Amino acid sequence: MTTSTQAKIPVLDLSPEIDSLWDELNAALQRVLRSGQFILGPEVKAFEEEVAAYLGVKHAIGVNSGTDALIIGLRALGIGPGDEVITTPFSFFATAESISNVGAKPVFVDVEEGSFNLDPGLIEEKITPRTKAIMPVHLFGRPCELDAVMAIAKRHRLKVIEDCAQSFGARYRGRQTGTIGDLGAFSFFPSKNLGTYGDGGLVTTNDDAVAELARMLRAHGSKKKYHNQLLGYNSRLDSLQAAILRVKLPRIDGWNEQRREVVGRYNQLLADVPGVITPELTDGHVFHQYTIRLSANRDEVQARLERQGVSTMVYYPIPQDRLPVYHGQYPANPVSDRLAQQVLSLPIWPSLSAECQERVTGALQAALQPDLP
Repeated sequence: MTTSTQAKIPVLDLSPEIDSLWDELNAALQRVLRSGQFILGPEVKAFEEEVAAYLGVKHAIGVNSGTDALIIGLRALGIGPGDEVITTPFSFFATAESISNVGAKPVFVDVEEGSFNLDPGLIEEKITPRTKAIMPVHLFGRPCELDAVMAIAKRHRLKVIEDCAQSFGARYRGRQTGTIGDLGAFSFFPSKNLGTYGDGGLVTTNDDAVAELARMLRAHGSKKKYHNQLLGYNSRLDSLQAAILRVKLPRIDGWNEQRREVVGRYNQLLADVPGVITPELTDGHVFHQYTIRLSANRDEVQARLERQGVSTMVYYPIPQDRLPVYHGQYPANPVSDRLAQQVLSLPIWPSLSAECQERVTGALQAALQPDLP
């Protein structure tokens, strides 16, 4: 049980970040408030330029959310009704939802057990004449094997949309995720490695025509106000969120390195714990989540941890292809189904202390004991 001297450990604690940036955040927000410009405008333009330079990509287009980044990205690449898009079943619903919402069909390819990412070796058997794109997800901040994905896409003349919702700052063979495929889609949801304090998203591409179309789609399908050429969306990154992101962007590499240090400590603390499989500390992985696999009953272990004052999350208890919205439409993806029963994400943020980690791992070892109530 949690005692009065031991506060509950949350899955994520943003307060250290906010405290450390308080003066800069206040200055940025006051700058926007005094400008009177709250939608797009110079603050968003400045962030787009800064984030494009950081990522090493030609175009960065701020939008309302990561989900909108996927939808707008798909449409900007010409994906629509009757098309098929290959993706992973083991991801948040926005991945498949975006495909369905543009009128295309998600086609699910099972994942690699060790990486949780799309298995490139299973992609080609799912390609049909209707396949137009592949949408790999860099799950939990670990880059997908993009060389293999890009080679398949080239052979079959397919587009590649990188779902980078959880991978800001991650690198694949030295290159930033979101810059290798035809288009990248990022989320700035508050829990992300680079998160704002509301919703926000980003589309990235090196293709001028795709970028122009994405900019039109985010603003009701128009290049010029009141001259709408397409059916688009009201999906503009607002200035307050852009200002917050501008404060945080210069810190992202340092924060991601701190996350990797946290992971190194976790892996050491759990190295000899029976029934626990820890994630690999691979190059370029930025660990949006620290996700272990358990051989014991995951839900019971999670409940025991909660009683000990340690919060955890399950990402994801139901694979996308098993969700009610797609009920009965897809064959089994056994690796994804198995992982959904095993995974458990432990608390992680850049400044998570060694003492907190020791408490988390101690509670986990206790929770794995079958005689614990």
